[in-house]
Amino acid sequence: MTDVDVAQWSAELDRLHARFAGRFTRSEPRRRARQYLSGLVAGLDRTNGWTLAEQAGDLTPDGMQRLLRWADWDVDAVRDDVRDYVIEHLGDLTGVLIIDDTGFLKKGVKSAGVARQYSGTAGRIENCQVAVFMAYRSDKGHALIDRQLYLPQAWTDDRERCRAAGVPDEVEFETKVQMARTMLAGAFAAGIAASWVTMDEAYGQSKSLRVWMEEHDQPHVVATRRNDDVVTTRMGHARVDKLIASLPGRAWSRISTGAGAHGPREYLWARVPIRVFWRPARGHWLLARRNITTGELAYYVCYGPRKTRLMDLARVAGSRWAVEECFQQAKNQAGLDEYQVRDWRAWYAHITLSMAAHAWLVVARTLALKGEPAPATT
Repeated sequence: MTDVDVAQWSAELDRLHARFAGRFTRSEPRRRARQYLSGLVAGLDRTNGWTLAEQAGDLTPDGMQRLLRWADWDVDAVRDDVRDYVIEHLGDLTGVLIIDDTGFLKKGVKSAGVARQYSGTAGRIENCQVAVFMAYRSDKGHALIDRQLYLPQAWTDDRERCRAAGVPDEVEFETKVQMARTMLAGAFAAGIAASWVTMDEAYGQSKSLRVWMEEHDQPHVVATRRNDDVVTTRMGHARVDKLIASLPGRAWSRISTGAGAHGPREYLWARVPIRVFWRPARGHWLLARRNITTGELAYYVCYGPRKTRLMDLARVAGSRWAVEECFQQAKNQAGLDEYQVRDWRAWYAHITLSMAAHAWLVVARTLALKGEPAPATT
């Protein structure tokens, strides 16, 4: 992400803050939230309670901790305001919703949801918190628009431990797939029109989630396992790897899915129709991607408009990198993973404000690239 001049675009940060200022019942936490946002994007070496407090001119982090843990403001409503801000500036007909999770390495056993579990960030099992996120991507940019902290069943089975971490009694165990569906349902209910949904195989392999999206007539390109089985037009049930292996060489096309750090993201792509019956004007495909150098294969189950081209499916599958870039940017530039809180409410408060800070960075960069002048400070 191109660096944004924080001072030059501070009025745009004021505009974003003003969108959700009414979610705070008192002026003190409302003002402190604006200071918190400023601290997150100030380029501090670390963005924790102490450094954010010092940036705001406070002698102790008590005020910042109070903002996150106890102050009276509607955290989920602010999340919705941030989502609407992102859609207002980045929304267009190319919009894709992307589901993925990321880990937050933690010490100890008291932080809400912390456990020894797989962290995609570390690439191994670590003591960490894991959260599921939803990002929105279009040709204009990409940003995070929803989040949900994953609680392993060992947590939800221990209500005393949950209460000690501030987890409400009504919060029950949800799989990450269920969390993905909850976030998608929230986006649909809010009228977020996305041309496509995409996600990796941890989510895409869930047939129930795929059926649910199809029932909502939501086009999707989702990764799946090589041993997943699909219903084909000729062979009945077939494993996806065997079905793709049966394709002739002429079925493969070299397609770029966009610019990468080391040049165009080019792969070989192929697809085959699946399902015996298609809905009117809708189609089903099994999509495969082959690495040109290594020959490594990835597989996707797709549902969408009947006239969808192979290059369109490849573009959607290739757009999943955007959520990984969101994580990297939000962690490096908006303090997403630099928090010193343990309880449930404080986690959601920090993550939501970090998402707001990242959304502002993305929007300011988008406006600057379009040549629009920074708004004047009032």
